Amino acid sequence: MKKYWISAVAGLLLFSGTAQAQSKPELPKDYVAIGDSLAAGQTPERQIDAGYADLIAQELSRNHPVDFSKELAFPGFTTADVLDSIQTDDAKKVLESADLITISAGANDILRLVQNDPKQGALSFQQRQVDFALNEARKNMETILTELSEKTPNAEVFVMGYYFAYPHVRDNQKKGTGKQLDRLNEILERTAEKAGAVFISVDEPFGENAISQIPNPADVHPNTVGYQTMANAFFDEYEEAWNVEDDELPVPNPLSFEEIMEIQDEENSESPVDRDAKETVERPSDRSQTNYLALREMLPYS
Repeated sequence: MKKYWISAVAGLLLFSGTAQAQSKPELPKDYVAIGDSLAAGQTPERQIDAGYADLIAQELSRNHPVDFSKELAFPGFTTADVLDSIQTDDAKKVLESADLITISAGANDILRLVQNDPKQGALSFQQRQVDFALNEARKNMETILTELSEKTPNAEVFVMGYYFAYPHVRDNQKKGTGKQLDRLNEILERTAEKAGAVFISVDEPFGENAISQIPNPADVHPNTVGYQTMANAFFDEYEEAWNVEDDELPVPNPLSFEEIMEIQDEENSESPVDRDAKETVERPSDRSQTNYLALREMLPYS
């Protein structure tokens, strides 16, 4: 499998807060976020910053120390790509100690088939293509969850649902595409339940008119408030007493794909001796966790 992405942003984020009394019998020690660019934290400006996974990790760290990785989160990934990614040797190393996993996968399977005309506020798609894509997503998700149960038998697995991604289109254009996203969410929920995982619904908190959370008519990614909504939907299922408050949101620190490539080039240009010396004085969360770059074309939804 080609290497596409780095999780540099995860390494640049500092999780504030101190350990507090545990409110759950067992808290995770190793959280891994898997999936598409919602898991990676892509912004409406096509940069990478703190996404829902980062906010989940931040809140967990306020209650208990936790290692966090999103190096298996890749912009543009379909369910087939996610399945391929968890079968690599690199993924084996990432997953071997995971005891909490979130997955975002499925939207790219269908929304890459949706034509969005932001100027006209119109959406179009071919139903037969979407039907086929949904069936493929179902089969791939079943396999993904089966493999994760074998690779990480002690991990709690949460499957993230999807929101309606086109709040800026005309109202009479929302029903058709919204129905396809409802079908995807139903597939993800049934597949999760069958595998013993937990489905996280996010469509109701967003609704069909979430312009304040999805501000760019030409892009379907949420802003920080949108990612906060997703993180809190997770905690509604995981531990209702926990919540990402407004004053806990991190200061924006977006990286463009060009900046991420520059970081990767700098890391690759270091001599092994310099790199080893640097890593001895860095905390694990302060450095990039992988050597991946996102070189693929961005899809309509990630």
